[in-house]
Amino acid sequence: MRGLIWIGASILGVVMVLSMVTFTVDETNQAVVVRMGEPVRVVKEPGLHFKLPFPVETVHKFDRRLLEYDSAPAQIYTKDKKNLIVDNYARWRIVDPLAFLKTVRTEAGALSRLDDIVYAVLREELGRHTLSEVVAKNRELIMRTVTQKCDAATEKLGIEVVDVRIKRADLPKENERYVFDRMRAERHKMANQYRSEGEEMALKIRAQTDLEKRRILAEAYRKAEEIKGEGDAEASRIYAEAYKKDPEFYAFIRSLQAYDAVMDSSTVLVLPPEGPFLRYLRR
Repeated sequence: MRGLIWIGASILGVVMVLSMVTFTVDETNQAVVVRMGEPVRVVKEPGLHFKLPFPVETVHKFDRRLLEYDSAPAQIYTKDKKNLIVDNYARWRIVDPLAFLKTVRTEAGALSRLDDIVYAVLREELGRHTLSEVVAKNRELIMRTVTQKCDAATEKLGIEVVDVRIKRADLPKENERYVFDRMRAERHKMANQYRSEGEEMALKIRAQTDLEKRRILAEAYRKAEEIKGEGDAEASRIYAEAYKKDPEFYAFIRSLQAYDAVMDSSTVLVLPPEGPFLRYLRR
């Protein structure tokens, strides 16, 4: 019986000693070993690790996963003096546990510093932009700049700021109507401008179309006159050849054409019978 008690006590003693000189780190954690108040090493590899017994060495563990910080809504003024109630959040992680331990020590301390830094950067950056840029136009670019500045400011804390986002950006109740009316007026002005530009473009297109139409008609008229002139010239040539071959017959044909052109059932001509115009009718 005494032997069993001794074995049990020995096992318990070994377990107690091992618990004093070992510690474990899993995949979600990282650790800093502190000896007599001074950090001596950083442990990031998962597994079983050794240390000197307490109180000579102590182990501080920190989460290595992506963490989230959610701020309380705060008032920020834009470049055009509009008051916004901004509700934002940030994603961050501990990348240098040694610097983290020396500066903020705990996640609660880190959140307090993050709150000050993110608010200061947001206030500075949003103050450089108008309300419309913050709400719609340049929001992505603005938040990318905010993230970069926050990350640079927290580097000495051992923190990496991965992303800063605005969840909501509301106007105070007393400013909503004024801002909405102004935005409506700006949209109306833009619509009128686009309409005016469209009408101006339509006038230019119609003017160009009319000019092209006149050019085409003039060209067609010119070609028609050329063809008509060529036809008249050809007719004159044929008449001339016919006159050369038989002048008397040519004169007879031309007289008949003249009779047909000036005479109908209601035509009354008063001509001397001996005149040349009626010489073929006298025969």
